[in-house]
Amino acid sequence: MSSQRPKISLKRISRRSTLGLLGIGVPSGIWAAAIEPNHLSITRKELILPRWPKALDGFRIAQVTDVHFRPGDDEKLIAKVREALALESPDLIAVTGDFVIDDPSSLPEFARALKDLSATHGVIASPGNHDRWHCRSHNLKKEIEGAGMTFLSNAGTNLHIKGENIFVNGLDSIWGGRPNPTRAWRGHQKGTPVLALVHEPDPFDELHQSHPLDLQLSGHTHGGQCRVPILGYVPVKVKFGRKFIYGHFQKADSQLFVGRGIGTVGLRVRFACAPEIAILTLRSA
Repeated sequence: MSSQRPKISLKRISRRSTLGLLGIGVPSGIWAAAIEPNHLSITRKELILPRWPKALDGFRIAQVTDVHFRPGDDEKLIAKVREALALESPDLIAVTGDFVIDDPSSLPEFARALKDLSATHGVIASPGNHDRWHCRSHNLKKEIEGAGMTFLSNAGTNLHIKGENIFVNGLDSIWGGRPNPTRAWRGHQKGTPVLALVHEPDPFDELHQSHPLDLQLSGHTHGGQCRVPILGYVPVKVKFGRKFIYGHFQKADSQLFVGRGIGTVGLRVRFACAPEIAILTLRSA
């Protein structure tokens, strides 16, 4: 796998967002700019994984992705995220990249805002393209681990739960980093279920054929960020997020869930695509 430097313009996205707001009318524009970006939603889904251990039937993962933390704008939204996660009390929290938007100085504030999140078996984070474009690698690791999370970039870890082993890994950003699946899967023992944190969803097609993969958790697309209601049409798509934009997908025995994320890129707007925490309950076959 290879990555390329960004060829993306936030100004272009902002212009597109503005045109979109004009198209949906002033009342809808007010909703999209002032209300929906702060309207946190909870998505609950049960996934049946063929290789998931019976002893861990009902294991609950909370996915948080694409926070794109904006100091001064997002504090109340992040407080809602923290409160929701505390109420849900998941077994594992997965934070699948894009902690910042374009300002590396917001990384420490992001870490402080999510410091000491709690889950029975920990909080695991992997980087996104914006993190790799705008933050230094050692700062990413330092700030994320300083907030009490496990930071995985081309690395994996084994969780030992109720006599079963689960392998959780994180792949470096496809677009902004240096992804190395061989390193990310190092330490995996044959027959052990694999949960992979991969910021960009489209590599699922390749990964599920080349490596053991039970469930890939991704973000990156923001679910489209602004969608056409009812039709669900997404006017603007992003590189490495064109094939799998939002929701649950399955190929053979491997599954993918793509979250809508918390934050925004370009204008701070969302329409028919509210910020989301996904609560995924894993079931054995």
